[in-house]
Amino acid sequence: MSVKIRLMRMGKTKQPTYRVVVADGRSPRDGRYIEILGQYRPREEPSYFGVDDEKILGWLRQGAQPTDQVHKLLVGAGIWERYETDRKAQSRAARTAAAKAKGAEAARSEREATARANAAADAKAAADAAAAEATAAADAEAASAPDDAETSDEASE
Repeated sequence: MSVKIRLMRMGKTKQPTYRVVVADGRSPRDGRYIEILGQYRPREEPSYFGVDDEKILGWLRQGAQPTDQVHKLLVGAGIWERYETDRKAQSRAARTAAAKAKGAEAARSEREATARANAAADAKAAADAAAAEATAAADAEAASAPDDAETSDEASE
């Protein structure tokens, strides 16, 4: 769902006033809205633009897109600049946190790989030792087997 921050026309014929609202992008201009954020009265001298800054910033952080006219009004009120600086600070902090997490993840995976390699080397060494013992036992048995055969041959004669 595309959420927009836009103007909703109010007032009498040829005497417009507007509400600044958050609405689904598919709903009509003066139709259903999610929340009223403020007012814009262009006929006053100077024109009046009053909104709840925190609500606007909250919706912008959640991904609501302002229309062109609302964007111009937000820039004039200084709200858009606050949003941009907050967003840049958050993204810098997010990048730093991601880099730290990535470094920690890389270090953890390296430790796990080293541990796996050590375990594999230990298992191979144990298998080699067992194979060497089995070979030595087989050689010893083979060496004692001919002696037994000679002894049985002498006993039979």
